Amino acid sequence: MIKILRTRLRQKHRTIAFPKKQPTLPERLRGFPVVDLAQCPDDCRRCSEICPTQAINIDSKHFQVDLGRCLFCTDCQSNCPKQAIRYQPEYRLAVRNRSDLRIDCGKSMKLAEALEIKFRRLLGRSLKLRQVSAGGCSACEADVNVLNTVVFDLGRFGIQFVASPRHADGLLITGPVTENMKLALQKTYAAVPSPKIVIAVGACAISGGPFMDHPEVHNGADSLLPIDLYVPGCPPHPVTILDGLLRLLGKL
Repeated sequence: MIKILRTRLRQKHRTIAFPKKQPTLPERLRGFPVVDLAQCPDDCRRCSEICPTQAINIDSKHFQVDLGRCLFCTDCQSNCPKQAIRYQPEYRLAVRNRSDLRIDCGKSMKLAEALEIKFRRLLGRSLKLRQVSAGGCSACEADVNVLNTVVFDLGRFGIQFVASPRHADGLLITGPVTENMKLALQKTYAAVPSPKIVIAVGACAISGGPFMDHPEVHNGADSLLPIDLYVPGCPPHPVTILDGLLRLLGKL
């Protein structure tokens, strides 16, 4: 017991102060992309052509990035001859509507708004989620799981993952929803008592990610279920997921 107490004293307090304080993020974090159109040649389409998921749309009138498709691979950034596109360390990316992930150059994101007051009153001070990996590669799953560690301590906000959908208030889905997981996902959703929420985490769960339009993939969860929160990324940083959850609950 004395050794345990000494270890705890040596380790000190490990839980981050977010959201009271801004999180300390790695310098290499790939967040919100910013485009300087003044640096773009009129006839250049290199970033759009090289994008593996066609997340960049360029025409004569506008430059649009679809964060729901974006893998944050930075191929566009490294291949731009003028370095006109740069990924910023902006972690706040979660939105309520799929259309809000399609960002026109020069415009800011419409971040996620809180659930309706009536629904939040039903939830009280807690939110129980059943996590479903619908064919994911385990990257998004890992960043969801790490929220339960002492560093992020998801439970301090009243948010917990439960083993049964019958004990849940909603689903948190990762993966592109493969054909083999379609029925399982639908049955899990049906088992959650109403009213319920659905959260799509990662590019795969939003649009199919790198597996988009594959015959064995359903291009994300919103092809089958209504989605209340979209958290883009490949995978999204744990703080990005946590920020989205807190916004959904009106705790920011």
